[in-house]
Amino acid sequence: MLSLVFDAHRYILDPRFPLVENQGYPPEPYTIEDYERDTDGLGITGGAVISSSFHTTDQAYLVAALKALGSSWVGVAQLDPDTTDDELAALDAEGVRAIRLNLKRGATDVQTLTAQARRTHDLFGWHAELYVEASMLLSLEPILSKLPAVSIDHLGMSSHGLSYLLDLVDRGVRVKASGFGRVDMDIVETMRQIHAVNPSALMFGTDLPGTRAPRTFLESDIDLVAEAVGGDLPAVLDGNARAWYRVK
Repeated sequence: MLSLVFDAHRYILDPRFPLVENQGYPPEPYTIEDYERDTDGLGITGGAVISSSFHTTDQAYLVAALKALGSSWVGVAQLDPDTTDDELAALDAEGVRAIRLNLKRGATDVQTLTAQARRTHDLFGWHAELYVEASMLLSLEPILSKLPAVSIDHLGMSSHGLSYLLDLVDRGVRVKASGFGRVDMDIVETMRQIHAVNPSALMFGTDLPGTRAPRTFLESDIDLVAEAVGGDLPAVLDGNARAWYRVK
């Protein structure tokens, strides 16, 4: 069993709250109990629950999940443009620590998303998490340069644009070592290059339940991380993300 694993990228699809089709895909529920069954033996002691597009921007399910999971877990929210400061404060009090900018399957009003990200950082120190293919990063440079703290999901998804991703890593952007079943790249070599630029950048995540992925998380994915980062594996599995999400 691994010890001190912080899962920086997992979901809950709670059927007690409305689940909405996204791009014609109807999701299957995935509860806290399902996740605990699927990760039994991994030694996961905390992590980040990512707000799914299937729950739209109603974060009631995310708040309920964080209450059930406890203080070692944090949330990453998707927000309506008209979310008030009081509503943000309430989410922060419940453990939300970041805003998700879903540029692959969600909103495309990048200017609005950027304004939201800057506002939540100014008010509460939240960072922005981008679900985006690395090939888009160069075109997003004018936007990314305005964001004070950023992480990027799933190693940037594609080897196309890796040079842009590495440049961002050199400027402090973090990268999720997650979603290996979604990506088009040499996974180990990509992680090795990211880690060489900034050993604090990589943060492990299971991406469970891996909805729409050609394959979901395998325990052997952790072996790929170990191959890429060697003796820094404990930091990538736990310490880097704990520091980024401000979890003790």
